[in-house]
Amino acid sequence: MSVSSVGSMSSLSSDLCYDILRRLDGATLASAACACEAFCSISKEERLWENVCSSMWPSTSSDDIKNLISSIGGFRKFYADCFPLIVNKEVPEFHWNDNYDYPLEWTEAEYYGDEDEVENISPSDFVSIVDIRYKDKTICSKVIWGIPNANGSDGWFYNCPFHIDLLTYSSRGDDHLADEVLLSVCDGLAPIWSMERERKDGKLWKELRDGIRLSWILVNRKTKKAANLSSWSPIGGQRHWPTDKDFLIRFGSILPAKDIVRCQVVECILIMKFKVVLTEDESTHTTIKLSELSMQLGDMEGSHVNGRNSLLVLKEALSCAKSKNYSEALESCQLYSRVQSELKEEKMRYENRLDTLWILGSIAACVTFCLYCL
Repeated sequence: MSVSSVGSMSSLSSDLCYDILRRLDGATLASAACACEAFCSISKEERLWENVCSSMWPSTSSDDIKNLISSIGGFRKFYADCFPLIVNKEVPEFHWNDNYDYPLEWTEAEYYGDEDEVENISPSDFVSIVDIRYKDKTICSKVIWGIPNANGSDGWFYNCPFHIDLLTYSSRGDDHLADEVLLSVCDGLAPIWSMERERKDGKLWKELRDGIRLSWILVNRKTKKAANLSSWSPIGGQRHWPTDKDFLIRFGSILPAKDIVRCQVVECILIMKFKVVLTEDESTHTTIKLSELSMQLGDMEGSHVNGRNSLLVLKEALSCAKSKNYSEALESCQLYSRVQSELKEEKMRYENRLDTLWILGSIAACVTFCLYCL
């Protein structure tokens, strides 16, 4: 039996090529664009990339977000900016007791830094586009326009620790997004017959950690730039904390902060918490509820970055290096954790030496006083 072959890709109609390409995911579509001239030309169609983005990030399907993405360069550019993860391999050595030559008297401009630069960054410029998946099923999509409670006249936001609690704020009146986010056995969750058994085998914790995925895209409408601040997969977590029924999962990335904070880099910390609301029995299935989804920035000393510096860091983060290789992003986080651990150990050693000196000094003082009395 003979099989007729197609002489060249050019013999395929453009409609057929489009039908082929629209079935591909983003990475495969980008690779197919290099296969031939026909695919390269058709792959530039914004509709293809709109479908790719809607499939990967369902929160981009709303009209408001479509208009936003169109205004910052289109869906093709948006995918190219947000699919790669932030990578920062330059984590400088930092010592907690480093001395800096600060002036004895500060002017207001010196204390608060470059106020003109801060004034050029408005919290309302940022848009958060968030999607959560569990085992390839979207369980939550949410959009926050601006940074909530950041435009008050008293300026507390700029001096207080930066923090966004996503579940506290609804998205421009989208009431369905304010509903509780629940996961159950029907979603592929492992059943819990008792918390004591879960504490021993950790089956639910393992499946939750392995199956959950988070995308937190931040867009700056003024600079027309975007980036994904999440690590996509968890980089850490803690089960049964702070209570026996709570599970905490950490995502994040390492962001450059040169000339913004002392340690020159900060960690974008994305916290996701689930709480067990129902355990398995004859009438109910195991169910857990998303109780927290938040973002904060922390420096290497464990302190939270304030609102003013956070705006500067987030603005720069949208332009920093990225990689499609997840392992590189993970290595970046591990490098930061290693340097941070070394910093904590150095601080503990210093404090132990200081305690020893105080003890020896106290003993010497007591001995001297006794000898003096004799």
